[in-house]
Formats: sequence, C-alpha cells, structure tokens
Amino acid sequence: LEPSINTIYLNAMKVLSHSRLVLGSFLSAVLLAVSVISGPLLADTKDVNIVIAKQVYTVNPEQTTVEAFAVSGGMIVATGSAQDLKAKYPTALITDHSEHTIVPGLIDAHGHFISLGQGEMRAELMGTVSKEDILSRLIAFEATLPKGQWLLGRGWDQNDWPTIELPTKADLDAAFPDRPVFLRRVDGHAAWANSAAMTVADRDLNGDWQVDGGDIVRDDKGEATGVFVDNAIGLVENKIPAPSVAEDREALSRSQNFMARVGLTGTHDAGTSLKVFKALQDMKAKGELNVRIYAMADGNADMFNYLCENGAVIDPDAMLTARSVKLYSDGALGSRGAALLAPYSDDPGNVGLLIETEEVLTQHAVRAAGCGLQVNIHAIGDRGNRNTINAIAAASKVENDLGRHRNEHSQVIDKSDFARFKALGIIASVQPTHATSDMYWAEDRVGAERIKGAYAWQTMAKMGIPLALGSDFPVERPHPIEGFYAAVTRQDSKAWPENGWYPAEALSREQALHGFTLGAAYAAFQEDQLGSIEVGKAADFTVFDQDIMQVPHNKILDTQIKATYVAGNAIFQQ
Repeated sequence: LEPSINTIYLNAMKVLSHSRLVLGSFLSAVLLAVSVISGPLLADTKDVNIVIAKQVYTVNPEQTTVEAFAVSGGMIVATGSAQDLKAKYPTALITDHSEHTIVPGLIDAHGHFISLGQGEMRAELMGTVSKEDILSRLIAFEATLPKGQWLLGRGWDQNDWPTIELPTKADLDAAFPDRPVFLRRVDGHAAWANSAAMTVADRDLNGDWQVDGGDIVRDDKGEATGVFVDNAIGLVENKIPAPSVAEDREALSRSQNFMARVGLTGTHDAGTSLKVFKALQDMKAKGELNVRIYAMADGNADMFNYLCENGAVIDPDAMLTARSVKLYSDGALGSRGAALLAPYSDDPGNVGLLIETEEVLTQHAVRAAGCGLQVNIHAIGDRGNRNTINAIAAASKVENDLGRHRNEHSQVIDKSDFARFKALGIIASVQPTHATSDMYWAEDRVGAERIKGAYAWQTMAKMGIPLALGSDFPVERPHPIEGFYAAVTRQDSKAWPENGWYPAEALSREQALHGFTLGAAYAAFQEDQLGSIEVGKAADFTVFDQDIMQVPHNKILDTQIKATYVAGNAIFQQ
C-alpha cells in the first residue's frame, strides 16, 4: 500500500530533524504530502468505481473542479485526476462520462412530492392559455374516468388568459352538469369548482359569511361563483374521497421517477402528511425509495403530533428524514392572498389573507422548536414575511431550539426586515422560476417601490443570508435546469426582458449551483453528508451533456440530463 498523507508528513519531519535539510527541501517534502490524491486506500479495489468526466464541479471550495472521483459503498472515497485514480485503484470499474459535465446531486429545497405524481394522474392544466383551452383538456381527460368519479386537475392561471378575470362555476357547468369538477390554481392557493362539486359542502356557500384566512368569491348578489381562496378551499376539497393506499403509492412512484429524469436526487417535501410518511417509510424498508426525502410535517396536524410525541426521524443514510414542520403565514400573490402591510396596488382595499394569525403562527412555531424541530414557514407578502420573522424570533428563544429555521419563499420583503433574516440565522428558501413566472404582473400587484424588496436573492446573498433553491413543484415545473437559468438570467425562455428582470438580483452561476446543492443540504442539516463531491460524502451526482457553468445563457435551457445517481447507483440514464 502507498503511504498516507500523515506518514509522508511524518517522514518529512524525520528527514528535516536528522539531516538538517534546508527550508527549501522541507517545503518540497510537504508539497509532496499535499499532492497525494485525496482519499483513503482500500484493500480491495475491485469494489471501487472511478467516475470520469470532462469536468466535475465539486462545490467544494477547497477543490472546486476535478476530472474524476472514486466511489465505494455508495460513498466518495477519493477525488483527483483520472490518471492518478486509475493508478491508485488499478482494478476499479470505470464509469466514463468523459464527454459530459458532472455536478453534485441536485436537491430541490421546496417541492410537494406526492403532488408531482398525482399531477400525472389528474388533468394537467399548466400552460393553458384560455378557459376554452382548459375545457378542451378536461373533456379529453374525462373520457378516461369511470362514471361518478371526481374530475380533478391543477394548473390554471387567469393571468395567462386573454381576459384576466377569475373563472366561475358556470364556465364548467355546461360541459360537466353532473360530474363534480375541482381544479386547483397553479399556485395551489385557489380552487375552481363546478356546481356539482359545490353541493358537497356542509353549509350554504352563498351569503356574506367567510372562513378565517380564506375567501369564498361571490358575485354582487352574494352567490358563490365557484372560486375559493386559501382556507376556503377545504369547504369543498375536504369532501373529495381520499386517495387509496394504492393510489398514493402509485403517485409516490411516479414522483420519484419524474425527479430522476430531470436530474434531482432529493427534495424537501413541503407538507408531508403522516399517511404519506408511513408510505414512504414502507417504500424505504422495501428498497423502493430511490430519491432522498427531507419531510416537513404538514402544519398543525397528525404528522406534527407524531414528531412531537416520538421525536424527529433522522435517517443516518439521509434517505428519509423528518425533523421539521411546514407552517403557513399567508396566501399567494397571484390570487391576491399574500398578506401585505398596505393594500394591493391593483386592488385598493385588499391587503390579502393571513392563513394563521401572528399569535397562532407563533404558538405553532414555539411548539415546534420545543419539540426539537426546524420551523419552516410559507411567507409571500411583506406582512406575511414580517409575521414569519416574528414567529421565528419567538421560536429561537426556546431552550432546546435547533436553529436553521426557514422562510419558505421569502418573496416580498420590507427593506427593514432583511437585517432580521441575518440576525436570526433564517434560511431563505427561494424558487427562482417564481420570479420569471410572476414578473409579468408582480409589479402591478405591489407597485414600483415594494417590488424592490421582492425576489431579492442577491441582496440576501450579499448580506450573508443562506439561500436554498427549489421550484415549489408542481406549482412550477420541477426541472432544476430551468431554476438555474432563471436564477442567473431572470429571463423567460424567450430571453425576455433583454437584460433580465431587476438583473441586479440575479445570482452568479456558482451561487445558483450552490443553492441547488450544498445550500439545500445545509437547509436540511445534511451538509456533512450531501451537497458536494468530496471524500466522505454520499455519491450523489447529476450528469449533463454540456457545461452549464460555461455555455452562453441562451444555451442553458438546451441542457440534457444524461444520468442521475444516488449513493453511486444510477436511478436514471439516457
């Protein structure tokens, strides 16, 4: 066996002591020591796999790029040049990606795992451009359903229609007079139902009453129009028959396959129910879970209680961990449910909705911290963000507080509140494609002054606020390449606007890659296991057909995923 770095160093010291070498000779010996390939030696190199690429971006600041790395037992055991690694492990297997670029396994720091697979089992409305377009898709999808089954879908956005106005039940009733239809808006914070669906509600939806933290949209006569916002959604949705265990398993399987195809090795699931968590545990026990899941309990419900009663579930293999809770401060900007400190610029008198009052939100946050859990709060509007910061500040005073609490979205922030992110160590979990989806109308919502504190990633980065990047799938497409492109260009796929939308807030390519890798791992307390290609970490990596760190901006979206690996195993190969 060749000597370790420590042995070489000790031998150099002996030479210096016994032979009284000059300083230059000593430095030469030390340089020899540090030039040895990083990583331990293995007795049986047949169990080693050397992965070679045209370029490997490690996201390790001490060794930013390498040509190759060695994998054994699902872990990275060495990094360096292909030639040196082959010499070190002469009988190793070779995985040749010498024409491709490799980055650490990409992690989506905010997704909705089961919803991704459910989207493939329901009517897909994302990308529709009119109510007529939606009806056409719904009619085609209905043909696949048995009689009496609810027609469910997601993805409509009135901001993309020729006439920007909310839809009504009447738009659906003509085509579906008997079958219940229930369609979530693209952001998940509003829903559109037909009359058949609305009849399942426990009380008359007409009148002037409202649900706390929600809005039943009504016409001038007080009649419910068929659109429900935030907490009002449950009046109808809670009556929809729950998916069977088999349907949940099918959705989860579809979700992980989708993730693998787009280069994702893991996600932080923003709202895991106890039912879904138990299904994931079963999949893991059977060896069927292929991607890493960092589960956030779905608010003040059974999963939250389970974690408080039984303690956080921390997987030493980092495949399925649950040590956080996802709470909601407010709604979404697109449906004007985001809570603002002053009225909407395009809807005077409307300041949005608080899903939870600040008092209740703080109670949940303090309880979570007391249970040893990370607090992750959805916050969109500047009032929602301020309430979130206040709740986290209270949670941070709990005796056994873990810290690293997260603001999920960190979207519209009053300028005076940025410093509090830094002071409290709050992680900003942001979704770059939200900015490029919202940029067509976001300034109309909040005005020219407030927009300066919106989607302000570079402002936060310069202040030292940790960033974790994701997509919020299925609100946005889960493709991390699209998130990377949005982060560094702040443009849509047609390169509009020419220089980017508020381009000073764009991230560098290095910052964007960090946010989808080591930044996301840090946000899950997993930075010692995941997020970079270095010795001692899991062999998770994503293979591209081109160098996303070097190609022109207008070529980034052309990038193809060649392979996705988790713990050294290919979960997708093109």
